[in-house]
Amino acid sequence: MSRNRVVRTLVRAATALGLTAAALAGTAAPAGAAPQPMGQCTTSAGVVLAVDFSHWGGPVYRSCGTTPTTGYELLNQGGWATTGTGHDGPAFICRIGYSGHQGGRQYPTPQQDDCVLTPPASAYWSYWHADPGQHTWQYSQLGAMLYKPKPGSVDLWIFGGTDVEGTEGRPTVTPDQLRAHNTLPTGGPAPEDTRTAAPLPPGINTGPRPQNPPPAGPATPPPSGPTAPADPAPSASPAESVTASPSAPPPAGAPAAAAPPPGPRVLEAAPAADAEHDAGSYLPAVATGALVLLIGAAAVFAARRRRRTE
Repeated sequence: MSRNRVVRTLVRAATALGLTAAALAGTAAPAGAAPQPMGQCTTSAGVVLAVDFSHWGGPVYRSCGTTPTTGYELLNQGGWATTGTGHDGPAFICRIGYSGHQGGRQYPTPQQDDCVLTPPASAYWSYWHADPGQHTWQYSQLGAMLYKPKPGSVDLWIFGGTDVEGTEGRPTVTPDQLRAHNTLPTGGPAPEDTRTAAPLPPGINTGPRPQNPPPAGPATPPPSGPTAPADPAPSASPAESVTASPSAPPPAGAPAAAAPPPGPRVLEAAPAADAEHDAGSYLPAVATGALVLLIGAAAVFAARRRRRTE
């Protein structure tokens, strides 16, 4: 093999490796799934993304994204970021983080899982869906890069032990606790006063409100100075004479306050600046392959040159 031929072979191999790396980078980069305030998701538009960090003592965060999109795109926009595994690449979600929680730290941490091999079924991020009007979770049969959520649906990621059929380790939070219940977008700027349209900061609790209003505050003290005696008022009924206070029992016949829903607390993840997401673990493999190819070609060239000189 001539020297020029070896050089041409090396150039073609390097070009092919570069095109392969570019193609892989194109598949790993998330497409535009525009993040929105939670009020922009409705029963028939947008998709709610929820991630449960309760395994590490955190809450369930939920956010709103536009459709059409994929589960992977939702997890890599608006402050969300993921890391794949060295064995399966970025498509296998090994770590998830949100920039508004713990400074964007992704979980599980590298000390808990190095994300080199596929995590075991006893400790991994499982993927769940609830279509519009559906009150139970369905274990995802597709990976995050292939699944396309329906408008008005909910995507949920939980960490722990779940079998491949989704019959064990099911979510403790319900779809109705996470989905959007408004039929029209809410939370936009008010036409008469845009100063009140500031977006909600991270950490706003979006759980159900109690049925009874909070107790009234203390009455305003009367102005100082002599006042005319008030006319005698009729005696109050027993129900009217009960003072509203957090420790006082509710009046007879009054509806009881709503009990807090079971499971972890749900907080809103307001759209944030895009965090750095995992570009995938294929780049080291491509670099290693290119190095091996160059070393092999150089060895062949050196061997042929020695034979010609002997």
